Amino acid sequence: MLNLIFKSLFKLRGWKLVGSFPKNIPKTIVIVAPHADWVDFPLGLGARAAIGVKMSFLGKEELFKAPFGWVFHLLGGKPVDRFHNNNVVDAVANLFHKNEKLHIVLAPEGTRKEVAKLRTGFYYMAKNADVPIVMVAFDYPKKEVVIREPFFTSDNINEDLKTIAQFFNQVSGVKKEWIRNYLEESVL
Repeated sequence: MLNLIFKSLFKLRGWKLVGSFPKNIPKTIVIVAPHADWVDFPLGLGARAAIGVKMSFLGKEELFKAPFGWVFHLLGGKPVDRFHNNNVVDAVANLFHKNEKLHIVLAPEGTRKEVAKLRTGFYYMAKNADVPIVMVAFDYPKKEVVIREPFFTSDNINEDLKTIAQFFNQVSGVKKEWIRNYLEESVL
């Protein structure tokens, strides 16, 4: 029922999917950018419903506390403690090894605040779990959610991050200047 509501709102607001999600691949890390505003979350729920694939998302632990934490759990969220060294990368990689089907969504910036570069946790999660990365970009002026074909990590992180940054650099988020700045700095 919730998916129907989110899918309807997604379409009513004039958004559309560009590209297709690889439904034949059972496990992926899905990175969504830019994530600069709270409105990205309901947009992401609408896009997920329109795609029609069950996906979980990683979110900051604070979202999952009372009084509304149950909502984020209901929507498929998994809390992440960002302030302690809990080795989230290995924990997520282990989740992939234990499940036959799993799609985990996260923001490569790791926050809505302005950042100088993309974080690399998503990259190492994908690499350690041996799963592809699916890049999804929110292009606000065009009202398009752009989905790129699966991307497999290589042995050259600099080139891989450059490819990722180039994809996201093609779209305009809510706060366009942020995406241009941090993506130019993403290569190590």
